[in-house]
Amino acid sequence: MHRHHRVAALTATVLAGALFAAGCSSGSGGKKSEEGGDTAAAGKADSPRMTVAMITHAAPGDTFWDLIRKGAEAAAAKDNIKLVYSSDPSAGNQANLVQNAIDQKVDGIALTAAKPDAMKDAVAKATAAGIPVVGFNSGLDDWKNLGMLEYFGQDENIAGQAFGERLDESGAKHALCVIQEQGHVALEARCAGLKKGFSGTTDILYVNGTDMPSVKSTITAKLKQDSSIDEVVTLGAPFALTAVQSVSDASSKAKIATFDLNKDLVKAVQDNSIEFAVDQQPYLQGYLAVDGLWLYKYNGNFSGGGTAPVLTGPAFITKDNADDVAEFAAKGTR
Repeated sequence: MHRHHRVAALTATVLAGALFAAGCSSGSGGKKSEEGGDTAAAGKADSPRMTVAMITHAAPGDTFWDLIRKGAEAAAAKDNIKLVYSSDPSAGNQANLVQNAIDQKVDGIALTAAKPDAMKDAVAKATAAGIPVVGFNSGLDDWKNLGMLEYFGQDENIAGQAFGERLDESGAKHALCVIQEQGHVALEARCAGLKKGFSGTTDILYVNGTDMPSVKSTITAKLKQDSSIDEVVTLGAPFALTAVQSVSDASSKAKIATFDLNKDLVKAVQDNSIEFAVDQQPYLQGYLAVDGLWLYKYNGNFSGGGTAPVLTGPAFITKDNADDVAEFAAKGTR
């Protein structure tokens, strides 16, 4: 795999972030092992029970969020935390869920900020009520301005640039970047980064991510309209798998690559129907967000020192390493 120097530098940065992320969780485990006696031997904290609300913008049926939730549940089980999970793709409704958590006097809130402006007042109210808030997955550029303690996720713009550089290496010339929710900051940043890192032409196509038959027909129509498109870039595993059908329906020569993965997507990379995927490691995001709140409450820790995000991606999944990831994907954790 021949990479540009810029990608190599990026990879080093990402690895540093990933190692830091791994270090903060394993370090906490070691500390508990020293102090916890017999209970720590079972890998569980003996600290008083705390309640954490995890509130996301997940749309119903999107398998990506199952991975976030499993990671959060694993950290909650280890840290003696009662995890209360809720989600709503409507930013206004998500803000109301945050208010509900404040009213319930939870001990901490882990929050995605796909629409940062809609979250601003809710985060301020939580902070005023003395409830720490950590960000993850969406809102990298806004978490500090919103008053969150720390952030766990992928720098989507950098990930997009690395994605574009990889498309250059594969010889692609005309990419179609499919955004399933207009105005979602993380998704828009991916395509913006792609445009910056890719030396070919990049077109943006907006689709309605909550209506998969519509997604399929919209991509098919675009591919039929413009036969020069040789790469379809999707921003989620279900959309990539749907794009495979669109390419077939349109009799297109386009290859497909995607952000994010699930069990079926890993299989698609193994059988070459998907070129590659970028994994932001959602299980890790969910885990670190919950564990971060425990570390803050019981040891005053700030991952990233409260000033830098903890990066969980981009990790490229290709045919070369898909077999290694497949066993974890089969368990539903990658």
